[in-house]
Amino acid sequence: MDTQTLRAFLSVAKHQSFSEAAEELFLTQPAVSKRVSSLEERLETKLFDRVGRKVSLTPSGNALLPKAKQILHLIKSTEQELHNLSLQVSGSLEIICSHHIGLHRLPPILKEYSQRYPDVDLKIEFSESESGYEQVLHGDKEMALITLAPDPHPSLISKAIWHDQMHFVCSQDHPLAASPHLNLIDLASHKAILPSPNTFTRQKVEELFADTQVSLDVVTSTNYLDTIRMMVSIGYGWSVLPESLCENLHQLPITTQMSSRQLGYVVHKHHSLTNAAKALIEMLKADEK
Repeated sequence: MDTQTLRAFLSVAKHQSFSEAAEELFLTQPAVSKRVSSLEERLETKLFDRVGRKVSLTPSGNALLPKAKQILHLIKSTEQELHNLSLQVSGSLEIICSHHIGLHRLPPILKEYSQRYPDVDLKIEFSESESGYEQVLHGDKEMALITLAPDPHPSLISKAIWHDQMHFVCSQDHPLAASPHLNLIDLASHKAILPSPNTFTRQKVEELFADTQVSLDVVTSTNYLDTIRMMVSIGYGWSVLPESLCENLHQLPITTQMSSRQLGYVVHKHHSLTNAAKALIEMLKADEK
């Protein structure tokens, strides 16, 4: 039983005529007759009495009439509800965000998003980028705003929104600040303050030093870049920081420069996004730099 056969049945019942029903439905009379016959076969009962040119409902037809109207009305209202739902930005959105993005990139976007979509129940967990990556991969979070992995998992979609140029830095009064020319081996002879080994940033640093065959003297590991910046500023060691955190620090003239790191969002390729997530993505893309 489909909507086309029910509409044909209702039209014939209304007009008590197959020809007039055909005109209303923009069909041929045989096509209308075929649809009604198909419905009668499906229900295993006769719906119309045909005496000459007169068409009237049988008891079965009279019983079906209100049900058919209800069915079509329910389908129409359901279609409308789903259409409205497809446009509405509401519900719950759970994302995971790196501390750096949460402090330095997200606030203006979050403020505008909350004002524009007050019906969204937005829950944000702040954690390391690597944790966000894993949680999206395993379906625990719908979206992550993180430092993007250099080689993302094939099940994930990642989009770079911001680009952070990374610099080797030390305090203005650190011994390294007096050197006009430096290389990686020079850095290795001084204390380093770096993120933990499992982070994408630390992995980039270690890749650079891999060819020097010298060991890094990492005295402190923390994944909070603002904490690293503070420790660098008091002369505790050198580090690698994004340009946005280099103010009042000395950028070291290293012959081998760090590449930029990409910050952005990650979603799962095989998970349908909520309208709330789609709306946030559109706002992120508008902020792309």
